Amino acid sequence: MSKPVICIGAALVDELFHATSELLLSTTTDATVTKTAGGVSRNIAHQLALFDVPVQLITAVGDDSDGDWLKQSCSKAGVKLDATITRKGLSGKYTGILNVDGSLYTAFLTNAANHLITPEHLSKHIDLLRTASYLLADANINVDTAEWLLAFSKETGIPFVIEPVSVPPAKKFRDVNLDGLHLITPNEDELPVLCTEKSFLTQLQIEELLNRGIQNIWLHNGQHGSALYNREKSITLHAPSINVVDCTGAGDGSLSGYILGKHLGKEDIDCLKLAHTLSAEILQVNGAIATHLTQEKLLGLVAKYYPAS
Repeated sequence: MSKPVICIGAALVDELFHATSELLLSTTTDATVTKTAGGVSRNIAHQLALFDVPVQLITAVGDDSDGDWLKQSCSKAGVKLDATITRKGLSGKYTGILNVDGSLYTAFLTNAANHLITPEHLSKHIDLLRTASYLLADANINVDTAEWLLAFSKETGIPFVIEPVSVPPAKKFRDVNLDGLHLITPNEDELPVLCTEKSFLTQLQIEELLNRGIQNIWLHNGQHGSALYNREKSITLHAPSINVVDCTGAGDGSLSGYILGKHLGKEDIDCLKLAHTLSAEILQVNGAIATHLTQEKLLGLVAKYYPAS
């Protein structure tokens, strides 16, 4: 059996309020609302499981009905939860306010319990961690937990990936020793806060992260596509032109597609094509997961978005 991808980080209830008319401050706006299972690491684990990639999720949820629902949602998708924490209290919730065009206006995060994912907890499950093909964490976890995972990665040779999530959690890693990190995946807003103020241009920021020992930097530029940088080369790929319904989870989906490509032994450029294809599909549906896709369907869709020249 293939080694699992082990995802470490947030599992949340996503409540998304999608405005049906222009958002105005200090007044009422009509909206539609959806409730889905979310959280960056949980989303990635869920999506990978739907593509028949073995996955373990290490997260923390409450002992309330939302926590039960999140665990059931994961288990139904095929995500294993052998090292997940159930704490007393409420589960975390992400409340997103979306503009008419599906872009994010603002969002709130409440009752997240990522602080419970400690080095001590991970040490109790070290035998499970040693079985991983990849270790993947979102930046909502504690810095000391990320440092423990990086040291474990360097000891075992298991690649470790950090998804910055958003600007506030990304800032925590500006002064952290990330030497040996396999991959970090910032967007154009997150990249600058990972770096010192001396690096005021994108290329300088990439150089700084490479000089700090990060092996690969995958920079996401929204509708303009993405670029993968390392010491040997850089690869750029444009994003498909689509009509966006809901922006939630597009970045999570992109990383899921990339990891799927690596799981299948594909080259970097083909991993990026898979990533962009999955992200495009997620942008065209409500919610953060492309439940309408199987691995076979996704692989077949790459040619739709990136026809051979």
